[in-house]
Order: sequence, then C-alpha cells, then structure tokens
Amino acid sequence: MVRVKSTVASHRRKKRLFKKAKGFYGDRKNHLRLTSDAVMRALAFNYRHRKHNKRNMRKLWIIRIGIAAKINGMSYSRLINGLKKAQCSLNRKMLADLAVRDPQAFSSVSQTAKGALAS
Repeated sequence: MVRVKSTVASHRRKKRLFKKAKGFYGDRKNHLRLTSDAVMRALAFNYRHRKHNKRNMRKLWIIRIGIAAKINGMSYSRLINGLKKAQCSLNRKMLADLAVRDPQAFSSVSQTAKGALAS
C-alpha cells in the first residue's frame, strides 16, 4: 500500500497561519509553534477590543452630550430624562453628532427636554 502524506493540506494550514502573522516581530512570524501562539493571542485580543471600541465610542458620545448640555444650562442626566419624557427617540450617537456639528439643533432638542421636564 502507498503511504499517504498530507503535505498539501499541512502546507495550506501553515500558509494560512503565517499569512495571519504577517507583520509580527521576530520569530513570531516564521516559526510555526511561536506563530500559532501569537496568532491565537492576537485573534483573542481582536475579539475583545472590538467590544471595547463600542464601549469607548459610547463613552465619547456621553461626554460630548454632557458638555453640550452644560452649555445649554442642564445636566446630562436631566437632558436624557427630559428626552425620555418627551418621547424623543434620538440615540446618543445622533445626539453627540448634533452637539458637534449643529449646536443650534442641539439647543432646540435641549429646549424640548426642558419643556418635558417642566410639564
């Protein structure tokens, strides 16, 4: 019987792994054992940091909204509470965008929130 070697498949696996390690420093890019560890670690951090990026963007939006709310004479929490009472469905991303790009529109939104809190 002929001996079966899986060279094509193993070369393909190695090639795929080394391709993911492109740009790594030192032996981590061209030694199989070190490369596999480095790539697995990098993929784990990649997954984790995608979640962190979402968290960080929400933080940034809240900071921007808070500053714009202070300029319009109210706190962040009172602004959000007023918008909820007014049933305004603007999310934090859109509010932050308004605060940065169109301050007059943001002030009208904050007036709406003030009116909802007053009534």
